[in-house]
Amino acid sequence: MNGPAAPGTAGDQVVTTLFRALAVVRFAVMGWAAYKIIERHADFAHPSGAWLALAVIVGWSGAMTFAYDEPRRRTWLLYGADLAVAVALVLATVLVETDDQRARHISHLPSFWVMAVVLAWAVGRGWVAGLVAAATVSAADIFVKQALTPGTVENIFLLVAGAGALGWTAQLLKEAVEVRARADRATAVADERARLARAVHDGTLQVLALVQRRGLEAGGEFAELGRLAGEQEAALRSLIRQQEAVDTSLDAAGVDVAAGAERLGEGRALRMSVVTPGRPVLLPSQAAHELLAAAGACLDNVSRHVGVDARAWVLVEDLGDAVVVTVRDDGPGIETGRLAAASGAGRLGVSESIQGRLAALGGAATLETGPGRGTEWELRVPLS
Repeated sequence: MNGPAAPGTAGDQVVTTLFRALAVVRFAVMGWAAYKIIERHADFAHPSGAWLALAVIVGWSGAMTFAYDEPRRRTWLLYGADLAVAVALVLATVLVETDDQRARHISHLPSFWVMAVVLAWAVGRGWVAGLVAAATVSAADIFVKQALTPGTVENIFLLVAGAGALGWTAQLLKEAVEVRARADRATAVADERARLARAVHDGTLQVLALVQRRGLEAGGEFAELGRLAGEQEAALRSLIRQQEAVDTSLDAAGVDVAAGAERLGEGRALRMSVVTPGRPVLLPSQAAHELLAAAGACLDNVSRHVGVDARAWVLVEDLGDAVVVTVRDDGPGIETGRLAAASGAGRLGVSESIQGRLAALGGAATLETGPGRGTEWELRVPLS
């Protein structure tokens, strides 16, 4: 993976740390540029232009240190502006230096200061972008000096090599911390899953089994209560087994939501049709399992409230910026205000099993329904 890290990720935190280190480099080379301008100010054709260039270097260094410290400000506009200022300062050398200075291939006005700009591209946008920035600055340098001297070639080589090496190193660091973060998340999820499974097994499952046994023994109306308790016990045990089987591996390719949707009909007595793009639709493991679990909860509601003879349709779409799973049925629909009333009464099946799951993923669960219109859930997970 090459390019900027996703906002808020461990890789993004690495980039922020590198930019703070780069700020030190930027001010160090700013000091060198200031020294060279002050040393040569009496020899310039236009000393006032040199002082103006120095003011720009100092002011821009402070502004970029502030701007790059916040991930949301690291847009292409910021990188482009940083590079444009560096190139403009290099080209301004033509207006400030004398012809004799240029003929002797004295360094351009910003000197090594341009290195900080190139390295910012490499750190924030990847080694390829760093090489592009290095090539752009080098082209401006060659234009100003109008010749390729050994010294110019050496400077260009160091600029290009530094951009490539730092950009590649930054990429490796981002990938390493992302792998470590996924491993930590997988371990935490597995531990929490095991803890909840123990708690449910020691408490809820035993209570449901007791209610089932006593209800069936009592007969009459209590027998129905026992039967329902038995169904819930079986469903809860099945859920625990499914959670224990969840793959917490660090497969970078992710989990195929389309393939998972094809398996949603297993164990459900529904007439169900599944439509997928005909190719893998990948999401990170946790996001994929939560999205499929929400879709499964929608289908469970169809079985429970519409009946086993209901028709259901599941559509999986990869929209480029989001993965969308749509679950629709041909039932009577949900009456207006029914979900709000259920939530207010403490029955949180829809709000937690469906809407809560999608909200936790940064997505949304949208409901379209009404009396006689059936029910349609659109489950959307953004791709960051």
